[in-house]
Amino acid sequence: MSPDKARPAKAKPRATFLGRIRAYFFAGVLITAPITITLYMTWLLLDFIDSTVMPLVPARYNPETYLPISLPGLGLIVGVVAMILIGWLAAGLFGRWLVRLGENLVARMPVVRNIYSAVKQVLETVLADKTTAFRQCVMVEFPRKDCWTIAFVTGDPKGEVEGHLPDGMVTIYVPTTPNPTSGYMVFVPREDIHELSMTVEEGIKYIVSIGIVVPPDRRPPHVRLRAKDQPEVLDAGEAVSVEDIETARRQG
Repeated sequence: MSPDKARPAKAKPRATFLGRIRAYFFAGVLITAPITITLYMTWLLLDFIDSTVMPLVPARYNPETYLPISLPGLGLIVGVVAMILIGWLAAGLFGRWLVRLGENLVARMPVVRNIYSAVKQVLETVLADKTTAFRQCVMVEFPRKDCWTIAFVTGDPKGEVEGHLPDGMVTIYVPTTPNPTSGYMVFVPREDIHELSMTVEEGIKYIVSIGIVVPPDRRPPHVRLRAKDQPEVLDAGEAVSVEDIETARRQG
């Protein structure tokens, strides 16, 4: 019998009482913190909307006037109903005429017209069709070569900018972490971007979580294998079986 076999197996060290308490504490924080923060942020948002909208409602039409308690979220409901009514009125003939009249008045104000035009274009882009705001989640070298970051394709260069750029350029938005609402607009060659299988929403979560919340890899197995090991026997246009993958691993 060899000395290694005769030697008894080393027992795993037991967790101390304080160690278990600390583990339970962090487990409790991990469970309760997201729920608590979400509820708190929701309450702050509702309180802000209520304090902004409800003072605009006349007292005779305010349900809180006749109730001994306040109704959280009532301002949000009133605001949504008001937006629906405004949209319904603006869709009519008189509403369209009134909107054009207001835009003509704003267009005569030197500073206000620039702010109004910029805000309107952004809202039309985001609210009209969210799929055209951020079309694709990609990776690109930024801010220098060999440094990679997550970016979003927003479209192709247009207008005067397009005339100063070579063909095959795309417009991308490089967000900052953990606040993706600020970032950089960059024009890059189309061949320099690498499309990702993650959705735009998953890419935003990945950025906000500073890389902690990793989206699932939806690429086919043979694509993931080729990206990792670079086997020469695989071809993206060919059907790949489990045996082919194992053969590629041994040859790689």
